Amino acid sequence: MKGILGRKIGMTQVFSKDGKLIPVTVVEVAPNTVMQVKTVESDGYNAIQLGVFEKKEKRATKPEMGRAKKANTTPKRFLKEIRDYDGTYNVGDTIGANLFEVGEIIDVTGTSKGKGFTGVIKRYNQSRGPETHGSMYHRRPGSMGTMLPKRVLKGKHLSGHMGVETVTIQNLEVIEVNEKENYILVSGNIPGAKNSLVLIKSAVKNSRKKNPKEILTYEEVVDEVETEAPVTEEVTETPVEETDANTNEEQEDTTEVVEENPGENN
Repeated sequence: MKGILGRKIGMTQVFSKDGKLIPVTVVEVAPNTVMQVKTVESDGYNAIQLGVFEKKEKRATKPEMGRAKKANTTPKRFLKEIRDYDGTYNVGDTIGANLFEVGEIIDVTGTSKGKGFTGVIKRYNQSRGPETHGSMYHRRPGSMGTMLPKRVLKGKHLSGHMGVETVTIQNLEVIEVNEKENYILVSGNIPGAKNSLVLIKSAVKNSRKKNPKEILTYEEVVDEVETEAPVTEEVTETPVEETDANTNEEQEDTTEVVEENPGENN
């Protein structure tokens, strides 16, 4: 398994060369630093610890500072351990956005948005009662169950805190990988608010074949517009003297017609 830490930036859309619109999520993937390597001999299992985004030294603890010095880097704000990682890495190595390829299927894990204290209709999608005035049941949770236990049974859907849970969206596709600007475009939406931490891993239940899509870029569109031949309209210029003479003749003809008409009527 391979994975990398990133930050959700927001959503946008791109166009493929066959004319299809693809909604994508932009994930900032700054270079991840390998802070620690665990082996079966020393720790009982194989894993690596990744760190991303710098942290002020005055806010770091002594263990964090010691681990950062071993990796020859600065303290990191976010740390994540991934077991059974593909490949061999040493402490201090960096992993970039080129870890994944276009068309690869991935799983994205993040923390869902917090909704606060919510009722059963929003929290569990339950139906509400009649809206008429005679009904006394509108948005309440409903019956609590039988009377014999004299208590509310475990697992009853009631009001409570909603959101701020670890959610994983499976089988998403990598649409574009940009190593220079450190971002990855992922098809569809992923959990979490903007600027929240996400973990991108190789898909666990991948049953689809790799099918990379060709995306139109802004540079390609500009080049196509510039290569097109400009349309020029031919404008014929007429001399000023001729136009003045023509207008004077037209005015004389109109005056003659006006003078002749009253004579005929009389």
